[in-house]
Amino acid sequence: MINHDQHQATKNRKSTAHGPIVATMSKQYLTLHTLDNAHTADIYSLAATPNSLFSVGGSSTIHIYSTVTSATFPLVQSITGAHRLGIHHVATSRGGPGHVAVTAGFGGELKVWTCKESGDWVLFHEFNPQGSSPPWAIALSADENYLAASTEDGRIVVYDLVEKTKVQTYETGSASTGGGPFGLSVDLSRDGRLTASGHQNGSVYVFNNDTGRMVYSLSGLAKPVRAVAFSPGCKRLAAAGDAGIIALYDMEHGEHVGNMGGAGLSNAWITSLDWNETGEYLLTGSFDGKVRVWDVARGECVATHSETREALWSVRWLPKSGKALAPGMSTGEMFATAGAHRSITFYREATGP
Repeated sequence: MINHDQHQATKNRKSTAHGPIVATMSKQYLTLHTLDNAHTADIYSLAATPNSLFSVGGSSTIHIYSTVTSATFPLVQSITGAHRLGIHHVATSRGGPGHVAVTAGFGGELKVWTCKESGDWVLFHEFNPQGSSPPWAIALSADENYLAASTEDGRIVVYDLVEKTKVQTYETGSASTGGGPFGLSVDLSRDGRLTASGHQNGSVYVFNNDTGRMVYSLSGLAKPVRAVAFSPGCKRLAAAGDAGIIALYDMEHGEHVGNMGGAGLSNAWITSLDWNETGEYLLTGSFDGKVRVWDVARGECVATHSETREALWSVRWLPKSGKALAPGMSTGEMFATAGAHRSITFYREATGP
């Protein structure tokens, strides 16, 4: 729950009886389970807490699945009619307690949900930005007290969830244009210091939340940027989109330090990306239906998996629980994917501690 005191203090393919394995030099992932037809429309976004996975899409319903009780990932709650026109994004805090979730609907409304002691999720507050450009992508701070939202006119708006107010608006356009390029993606660093946004014209901006000013305007991508994500240690920013590559930036000096992708790999749009808990690997989903795992230090793809030829709209690592979901099963890393095929597929590391 939102805490006021805390706020103030602030490509070798094999198969097994369990499904296909993708083998690489250093990583192997097993298809653990698929929830077929999890939604009645495309699934646009996933978000994880320490014990659950949220999924949203073109329907008005939010589904919540347990990720710690069974390898079948049972549905534990459905919130029907959450957004009448459908839902395009859901966000939870990365590395946070997992007591708050935020959804963004096609009607322009933002809804904040909190978890009761019983485990049920209930509506806490709704932001309905009248008279302003509708919000698009959203990101929740690690302490679950702040929400960042990109807008269709390129602005980045930050909300205080404790006070239920707008506290900052970052501009990406000029005074003459009155706005900037469509904000397709946004993220907040885990230390709360930085906000990053990716835009339709290929721009990537980074803002300092302490000073309220833009600190970097980053180059390297000339096509729409559909995903931006800070590393867990807040030292790197990854950005990706229609260029089909992942650009990496150093956050100490704002330097473009490298790209991953291209060079024989598909140049399909990258629609989603996520860092694992250690910051060693990046997970990406793309328009060609493939999910890839990237070794950041080596700068190369170390695993590729494909369950569908339809677009993957969202991919997410699941926080490690330290508990095996089935007898004999390891407690290695797991991730989930979803997209146009309306199903959610869970993968696990084939071996792990």
